[in-house]
Amino acid sequence: MNTLCMIIKEQLYPNFVNLETAIRTYDRNALICGSPAWRYVYHTIHSADKWFFDPFVYDEPEFHEKGMDNPDNPCSVQLSDKELLDYLYAVKDKTLRFMDSLTDDMLSEKPENCPYTRLELVLRQFRHISFHTGMINGLTIEKTGKFPVYAGDSNSMSRLENSLYDE
Repeated sequence: MNTLCMIIKEQLYPNFVNLETAIRTYDRNALICGSPAWRYVYHTIHSADKWFFDPFVYDEPEFHEKGMDNPDNPCSVQLSDKELLDYLYAVKDKTLRFMDSLTDDMLSEKPENCPYTRLELVLRQFRHISFHTGMINGLTIEKTGKFPVYAGDSNSMSRLENSLYDE
C-alpha cells in the first residue's frame, strides 16, 4: 500500500488549484521587487516542473529562455496568462502521474546523482508553491480588497464553483 504517496497526491491537488486561483485573480504586471508578477508565476511553475522530480535531470520547456526562471534576470520572452495556465496544467498532470508511479519506500530514496530524497524534493515544492502563491495573493488583496479563494482540502474545492474570491 502506498499510503504516504496517496496522502501527498491528495494534498498536491489543492496546492495547484491555489496557484491557478492566484493566476486567475492577480495583476500580472504588478511589480514584485522590480519584476512583473507573471515572472514569479513562471518561476513557481518552472520550479515545480524541475524540482518535484530531479532537478539534475531536466529538459527546459520549449518556450524557456536561459535564466528566465529567475525573475531578476531580464528575458525577451513574455508568457500570457493562458500560456502560464497551460504550463501549470501540464506540470500538475505530470506531477500527479509521477506520484502514481512512486511507492512509499521510494520517498526515502535519492534519484541518481541527486543529493535530496524524493520526499525532500516534494516537501521543498510544497513550501515553494505555497510561499509564492501567498505572495501573489497578497498583491491581489492589496489591489482589490478581495481575498482569493483558498482550497485547503477536497471539502473546500467546491467553494471555487461560486467565485474566485472569498465573499
